[in-house]
Amino acid sequence: MVFDQTPNVPPVKKSGFKVWYKKFSSQPHQPFFTSGIIFFILFLSMFTAVYSGLINVDASVLTYHAYSMIFVVFIQFFLGFLFVVFPRFLMQAEILPKVYMQQFQLYLLSSLGVLLSLLFFSEITVVFQLIMFVAQVLSFKLLFEIHKKSLMKVKEDTKWVLIGFASGLVAHLLFIISSFDFNYSFLINKLALNAGFYLFLFMIIFAISQRMIPFFTTAKAPGYVVNKTKNILLYVYVLLALKVLVLAFLDTAFNLLVDIPLFILITRELIKWKLPFFKVPAIMWVLYLALYWIPVAFLLSIVESIMAIYSPEILFEKVVVHTIALGYFVTVLLGFGTRVVLGHSGSTPHANNFAIVIFVAVQFIVLLRIISSFALNSDNMYLTLINTTAILLIVGLIIWSTKYLTILFKGK
Repeated sequence: MVFDQTPNVPPVKKSGFKVWYKKFSSQPHQPFFTSGIIFFILFLSMFTAVYSGLINVDASVLTYHAYSMIFVVFIQFFLGFLFVVFPRFLMQAEILPKVYMQQFQLYLLSSLGVLLSLLFFSEITVVFQLIMFVAQVLSFKLLFEIHKKSLMKVKEDTKWVLIGFASGLVAHLLFIISSFDFNYSFLINKLALNAGFYLFLFMIIFAISQRMIPFFTTAKAPGYVVNKTKNILLYVYVLLALKVLVLAFLDTAFNLLVDIPLFILITRELIKWKLPFFKVPAIMWVLYLALYWIPVAFLLSIVESIMAIYSPEILFEKVVVHTIALGYFVTVLLGFGTRVVLGHSGSTPHANNFAIVIFVAVQFIVLLRIISSFALNSDNMYLTLINTTAILLIVGLIIWSTKYLTILFKGK
């Protein structure tokens, strides 16, 4: 009689953390969206605390607010999206979790380092900015290799994403160089931030938007066919590059030379698209609404340039940048974020009453920020309105996160 001598060993259970981490890192958008939203809230909170007089930061607002939003916060959110869609656009294999999680760890380290160093020891902030720059170089290299390997004949959209990304790397490096005190540091800083905002963030987000929003529309409105202008991304990039140069080297009034063509080009383009506002659910019309903030912003810039000629004493306080950042970037962020989080977690992408309230609230926050820009001409209201706008946005992001960030944390 033969007996089984194999010891009765119970199966080894994986630790709770390992199981969670495997789920959390299984899709690129989960870690990157999570990091983007959390640091968005943290950097906005720091900005509000500084402007309220609760804390002191030994750095310029151009660093703790403008730099953090351009090179730390928004790019992480949209990288999470790019790491998902880039291989699909180009019919390539999905990016392995090991690859994008190594980059994510660099982004997490540098983001946390920038935040904490600004709060406690700003002399070493540049170290974490350099780590962030290295992380972005690696992200660009990864996306470029996917683009290069693809045998698809039409790669126009991914090409312009890469051009925008490359412009951002140059802008980021210029900003780091400008942190050292020398004769032209202020000019280089100004050039870097404007290039980072328009040629990096705006170009990447617009390239994604003009590809994905019409694509999503065809699924929600059968029979819809987009009528896009050929080379629209080329025209937008050239005009934005001219705008960056005007902002850096010429008087405000000269913006008219660029803003009028930009306003006409984008307004005409959106009219050509004939987006079916009233035939699609909220998950789509919020994305349409985001697009229409772009011509509103350039119209405001035209008005600002005209006023610079006839009434230079009236201040606009970055109204154009904040209209684009809040009206376009944040609205698209929440619209895409809600859709992607639900779609990739196995739920049907939709916007329930909870999401719709958040979407609408953000539009009121944009209007309040526009009003805040003009309030700089008043002695008493500016700081109150700025802080109110920031606090409302923080609250809105936290409320959105209570539902959708928890889905990201759980993973799939």
